[in-house]
Amino acid sequence: MAVCARLCGVGQSRRCRRRQRNNQQDQGSDSDMDEEEEERIVGQRLGDAGGCGGPDRGVATAGPSDAGEYVNRGGFLDRRSTGPPHPESLVELPPELLVEIFSLLPGTVLPNVALVCKKFRQILNTETIWRRRCMEEFGMKEDLRKMEAGGVSSQDLYVKLLHPYRHILGLWQPDIGPYGGLLNVVVDGLFIIGWMYLPPHDPRVEDPMRRRPLFRIHMWESNKATVECMYGHKGPHKGDIQTGKKDEFSTKCNQTDHHRMPGGRQEEFRTWLEEEWGRTLEEIFHEHMQELILMKFIYTSQYDNCLTYRRIYLPPAMPSDLLQPGLFKGTYGSHGLEIVMLSFHGNSARATKLTGDPNVPAGQLTLDVDLSRPVVLPELEQQRNIEELSRLVLGVHEEVQREVEQQANGTPATVRQAAEGACGGASGAEEMEADHVACVDNCQSGPSGSSSSSNPPEALPFILPLGVMARNEVYPRTCRKCFYGTGLIAGHGFTSPERTPGLFVLFDEDRFGFIWLELKSFSLYSRLTDHLAHAHAPNMERFEAMLRNMQSWTS
Repeated sequence: MAVCARLCGVGQSRRCRRRQRNNQQDQGSDSDMDEEEEERIVGQRLGDAGGCGGPDRGVATAGPSDAGEYVNRGGFLDRRSTGPPHPESLVELPPELLVEIFSLLPGTVLPNVALVCKKFRQILNTETIWRRRCMEEFGMKEDLRKMEAGGVSSQDLYVKLLHPYRHILGLWQPDIGPYGGLLNVVVDGLFIIGWMYLPPHDPRVEDPMRRRPLFRIHMWESNKATVECMYGHKGPHKGDIQTGKKDEFSTKCNQTDHHRMPGGRQEEFRTWLEEEWGRTLEEIFHEHMQELILMKFIYTSQYDNCLTYRRIYLPPAMPSDLLQPGLFKGTYGSHGLEIVMLSFHGNSARATKLTGDPNVPAGQLTLDVDLSRPVVLPELEQQRNIEELSRLVLGVHEEVQREVEQQANGTPATVRQAAEGACGGASGAEEMEADHVACVDNCQSGPSGSSSSSNPPEALPFILPLGVMARNEVYPRTCRKCFYGTGLIAGHGFTSPERTPGLFVLFDEDRFGFIWLELKSFSLYSRLTDHLAHAHAPNMERFEAMLRNMQSWTS
């Protein structure tokens, strides 16, 4: 504000001198002055700038070859041009140029600019400025002139809708017990809409995500923002949004009767089942699966769209990452499809649940992959043998357990290995080390798979072992790399959680899988390709703090 005042020749310093010159001057804002008075005071200020030199004294006449005037300004001689005058401040710039300048400023500072003077305030009523702010800051692609013709200005849209609700744009996780979810709040046309993202119907993991609107905010019905609940089957109705804590907001439906259906709870359940699973209860023959589905309906329907949401971020990407981090849909047996977030932390790849189930709730670390421990798959025929795969993975698992015990006992792994070599024993350790070297040679150097060649690694044949259950039999038959990892399993209610060894299989940039050895099951994951605006984490520290908070929400 002070900078603007100095640039424009107006502001508090000028007002103070006015009070000294005229004690009877009105105490109102200097922005109410007429333009003639502004120009007179700006000129007076320029004349007084000499300080000790006095006003415009010491004018000298130039020689015949350089006609013009020189003015003493603070002890320095400035040449005064006899040509067209140059602007001495922003106030003197043409209005069209000021419109262009103000259009480049963030909308959050424009109200302060309007306080500088009357001229600025008048120029900031130009729709071009606010139309550009709506498009550049919020990605509005709608023809805003049509809205302006309907009586809603771009300035009102920015000031009364986009700016007040800017804090709820982005990704959020609803607090729905163990089930969680994924909400994306975006500017959609002339609305702000909260879209709930739902996985495809089980087991079609590579199908696109489904979206359901939960609420919307607009300015069509009045000159203020209106919140509407979109839940249920009777169309939009009155709702409310409350923002309290940072990175948290709540929705409330004021007409929950709009969520009810004429046929009662049975009709509501049938409709929900078709939307959630794409089938009827009679088509689901597994009794345990029926129980899980009914339990989820009873639990989630009690909220009536009155929910609390906590902000989540997309993971930052690093050049050394094995693949692009992001969101993936994965198969989880009888629980159906769930959404996980894949992120990289040094030599570790982690998949965190955004949606969950009564066994392992949302927010928990479902997969933890050690990228420093690659696994070389045997020949294709041997891959069919579950015992051969178990031998490879459990061998790495035992090595990890030994290292953990050594660290707990204060014995470095290198000292232990040297002692074993000196005794001539530990043939198993030597064999494990040889296998590890072979793994590294086969899988190229580093967790990212980067080498001296920029070509992607050669595709290797892959097939699931006999006896391993897969919800989706349409999985890739070639892979790039495999790594040792652990998956989180637990009893109902997240009881007795434990990490069990398994095999992480990277198929390509958009698909990976995990073989749960103890469960003898296979999960296939496919990338969520939807564009998610306002969702990236500011930095890695902020993202990791969010992951820790997510786990505490559902622990």
